[in-house]
Amino acid sequence: MTSTVGATSPSTEQPEGRPVLVYSEALTGYDFGVDHAMSPGRVRDAVALAGDLGVLDHLEIVPPPPADDALLATVHTPDYVEAVRRGVADERYGLGTSDNPVFHGMHEVSSQVVTATVEAARQVWEGRTRRAANVAGGLHHAMPDRTSGFCVYNDLAVAIQWLLDHGVERVAYVDVDVHHGDGVQKVFWDDPRVMTVSLHETPVCLFPGTGYATETGGPNAPGSAVNVALPPGTGDSGWLRAFDAIVPQVLAAHRPQVLVTQHGCDSHSHDPLADLDLSLDGQRTSYMALAALADELCEGRWVSTGGGGYAVLHVVPRAWTHLLAVVGGSPLDPTTPTPQAWRDSIGEYAPETMGDGVEVSFRRFDDGFSPDSRLDQAIMATRRAVFPELGLDPGF
Repeated sequence: MTSTVGATSPSTEQPEGRPVLVYSEALTGYDFGVDHAMSPGRVRDAVALAGDLGVLDHLEIVPPPPADDALLATVHTPDYVEAVRRGVADERYGLGTSDNPVFHGMHEVSSQVVTATVEAARQVWEGRTRRAANVAGGLHHAMPDRTSGFCVYNDLAVAIQWLLDHGVERVAYVDVDVHHGDGVQKVFWDDPRVMTVSLHETPVCLFPGTGYATETGGPNAPGSAVNVALPPGTGDSGWLRAFDAIVPQVLAAHRPQVLVTQHGCDSHSHDPLADLDLSLDGQRTSYMALAALADELCEGRWVSTGGGGYAVLHVVPRAWTHLLAVVGGSPLDPTTPTPQAWRDSIGEYAPETMGDGVEVSFRRFDDGFSPDSRLDQAIMATRRAVFPELGLDPGF
């Protein structure tokens, strides 16, 4: 049997108001320098492409609030925040490395990325809208006391903590970045109110070296961490097979009131820093599936961010334009032509459409387990590790 995740569009009913994009040019100041993989232009280019294709017409653009040290203090240690504010290399806090060089205004702009994601969460939880996004956010590696993996402050963890502090009883966090969402997992490791789900390339091969299936939560929160460690070379059909075999079931068991998602698009086959093999069409399908799960489980309450993504010309702008289109309730067809002006800015190899021309489908895991398949071994490892803790049958 062949299935397609997200075959029908998610609900577009938005009685509280239009979906929200939290954005201003100030957020593009998150800039490690021209030679760094984390190009700030990727955020600006994604928003510009979304505007050219009419995607922003379906969104209310809200500027991020000013930087707020009190918000940072809900997750980050005072000495770490002070070290970032000083803006000098300090190995105790991971500052000044090749991955995390110090840049002018690091504290101010990193803090505003945090307030932008918190504002998205506030818009959703206070009922102003059901869907809100911050594509400049998704800095999931940052730890309470140090920077890590291009991430200074953990906007996702702060936003989730804000939700908990303002009455949310259960939050689900799903991370589809190719790298493990280690910082968010660490912050909520022993908090049963938060389920963290991460689908990523196996830590045997890739930074940060965590995210094994056996990582399932602290002693007070068994089953709250769900990790799907995928073998290198996993493409659309395998990735979606793994997603379908695990994510809907664990989220339903957790019964979240709000879904928070991180959409690093470095799982794409063209990304230079990792080895999964997804297409734009497959990534778009994952956005549709998560939107549908928010509708099904959380009355539509969905907070989404960007994340990693280092094929900055061909992939990131198209991927996050698709994300914003789904957030706005008007998904773009992958065959939609890219604007001529955008193609001219990239050059002769610019993509002519918003997809990669891939027909996305997969075979459901429940229809048969292949014990010799490395993908199915990874799926089964996660199900065996975490399903019993959630009262679910791992099967096979």
